[in-house]
Amino acid sequence: MTFPGGTSVSRLSVYSGSPCADGLEGGTPHLHTASTEAYVVIGGHGALQTLDVNGLRETELSAGTTVWFTPGTIHRAVNRGGLEVVVVMSNAGLPEAGDAVMTFPPEIVADPERYRRAATLPASGGPPPTGGPPASSTPPEGLAPSAAGAIRDIEEAVRRRRELAVEGFLRLADAAADGDLAPLHRFYDHAIALVRPKAAAWRSIWEDTVAEETRRTAGILDALERGDGAHLRRSALMESPPHDRWGMCGNLRAHDLAHPIVHTPEPS
Repeated sequence: MTFPGGTSVSRLSVYSGSPCADGLEGGTPHLHTASTEAYVVIGGHGALQTLDVNGLRETELSAGTTVWFTPGTIHRAVNRGGLEVVVVMSNAGLPEAGDAVMTFPPEIVADPERYRRAATLPASGGPPPTGGPPASSTPPEGLAPSAAGAIRDIEEAVRRRRELAVEGFLRLADAAADGDLAPLHRFYDHAIALVRPKAAAWRSIWEDTVAEETRRTAGILDALERGDGAHLRRSALMESPPHDRWGMCGNLRAHDLAHPIVHTPEPS
């Protein structure tokens, strides 16, 4: 049942319409502690700002660009016009379980409770309006006043956490530009401290997805060497409809790959 390679896939409309303190529009800078992420750009244009021990880099993004980055790479999607991306993540389930850490200022990242409060969005508000900005002043037409108010609340929370992360990101980038990597190393240490309590549960997720997929493929190769094609008779077609949610970098059309619709179930 695992999505190919134990990966996950979603479509990202990078936030626009509300510039950050440095005048750029886009997403919330963050890193992943365990997973590699890929951007396959399908529309619009913009840039990917990345920061690691080698310093700050900016990579132009346009339709057809494919880039990927490993754990520890702080990344920020910058929207310069209709930027649309298909995101492929390794280790399906781990990013959803919290393997990302946003670049909030050090006094917040160093305090797990303050980080939790800054990172958590309101429970109400529902899915984002398609293509909506992180903080629009006018709710979508046709919504009840209570629903429109809930969307405004969640948009404001998305905007606040993005601004906090951009503030911390710019501090890290300025220090790195001066040759001072100590703040970045401290951020890495704080990030590990934040996710360490989750690592045991992540291993269970990984065992059931990526590791299981690897074992399944090894079994198939063993069978092929024996001339055994029984697995071909257990073929299946699966589908996972998209659902909209608020992401760190933009509005996401994500897929629940752990619970797909099976159109051709295995025969009994």
